[in-house]
Amino acid sequence: MFDAIVVGARCAGAPTAMLLARAGYRVLVLDRASFPSDTLSTHLIHQPGVAALARWGLLETVRASGCPPLDHAVYEVADIRLEGCARGVEGQRAGYAPRRHVLDAILVDAAVAAGAELRDRCSVTRLLHDDTGRVVGVEGRHGGRTFTERARLVIGADGMRSTVARLSRARYTVQDPRLTCAYYGYWQDVPATLELYENPQSWVAAVPTNDGATLVLTYFPQSRFEEVRTDARSAYLGQIRATAPALYDRLDGKRRIERLRGTGDQRNFFRQATGPGWALVGDAGHHKDSITARGISDAFLQAETLVRRVGDLLGGDPLRLDRALRDYADDRDAALVPGYESTLAVAQLAPHEQRLSLLRAVERDEDLTAIYFDMVAGIETVSALYTPKLLALL
Repeated sequence: MFDAIVVGARCAGAPTAMLLARAGYRVLVLDRASFPSDTLSTHLIHQPGVAALARWGLLETVRASGCPPLDHAVYEVADIRLEGCARGVEGQRAGYAPRRHVLDAILVDAAVAAGAELRDRCSVTRLLHDDTGRVVGVEGRHGGRTFTERARLVIGADGMRSTVARLSRARYTVQDPRLTCAYYGYWQDVPATLELYENPQSWVAAVPTNDGATLVLTYFPQSRFEEVRTDARSAYLGQIRATAPALYDRLDGKRRIERLRGTGDQRNFFRQATGPGWALVGDAGHHKDSITARGISDAFLQAETLVRRVGDLLGGDPLRLDRALRDYADDRDAALVPGYESTLAVAQLAPHEQRLSLLRAVERDEDLTAIYFDMVAGIETVSALYTPKLLALL
C-alpha cells in the first residue's frame, strides 16, 4: 500500500513525487518512458520555476549540466525593441532552458533519491475504486504483465492527453480553441540570448540550451497548420527570415543538428483538478499554448501547491483529504488563470495599437522594461506596469 501513486514522471510528476517522499510518504512513480529521454517541449524555465529548483536544491545540478543562464532578454515587435533583464524572484533573475532529457532525468533522480519508487516503461490501464467510488489505486501493465497497486491518493501527471484524467472522467471547466502551431529546431554555434520576435501572424524565439546548441522556435496561426506541415522546413525558415532577419543571418552557414519538430495540437483548457482519491497536476489538469513557455514553471507551482495542501493528511480521514484537494484546486485556478488569459492574448498573434503604444512607453525606461520582462516570466501581471512613471510617459 502506497501513500501516493504518481502517474507520469516528468516536470509535474517527478517534483510531486520528490516533495511527497521528502515529506515522509511512500510514493510510487509510473511512466511509459525510461529516463533520460526527450519529449516535445519548448523547455524554457522562467524565474519562478528557477526559484523552485533553488528551493529544492536542484538548481546547481541544472547549471552543472552546461545549460547557460538567460540573464538578458530581447523583444522586438513593430518599431519597438525592449532589451534588459527581469527583476526576478527570490534572487533569481535568470531563466534556463535545459533540454528535457537533461531536466527530466535530474528531477527523476531527485525523486528516487528522496525515496520514491520509480517504475518506468509501464502503462496504466484502469483506476481501482472502493465501494463508495473513491479511487484507491491503479491497474497497469509492465514488462508484459498486469499489475495492481493501491494508494490513498492517485495523482495524474501524465500530460495533456492524461490517462488518469480520462479514467477519472475529469470534466473540462474551461476550454478555448487552439490558436497556434509551432515548429522548432536546434542549431549549433549560433550566439543568442533569450530573444523574442513578433509580427502580425508570426512569432519567433531563440533560446540557448545545453551542449552549445540554440533552440529556434517559430509559431504560426493554427489556421495555417495543414499548409505549414506539408513543407515545414520551408515555412520554418521563411518565418524566421520574415520576422527576425538578423537572427536568420546568424543561422546562415550554421548546422541544424536534429530533425525539425512541431505540433498543431496546442490545446487550451482547465480540467477538474481533483476528485475523491485523485488529483491532476501539470498539463494533465491545465494546458495552454506554449508561446509564453509557462508550462514547466506552472507544473512546479502545482506540485508545491498540492503537496502543501495535502500536508500530513494522506494517512488520515479521507474527507479531510478531499477538502484539502478542493483547496488545491482553488489555489491552482487562482494562480494560473491570469497567465492563461495573457497567453491566449499573445497567441492571437495580433499585436494591437494600444499594446504597441504601451510598449513604446516601456521602451523608454529601464525600470519599466525590467517589469515587462517580469511579466514575460509570469512574476507580474500587466497591472504592475501602471506605475506613476509609466502614466507620465503615456
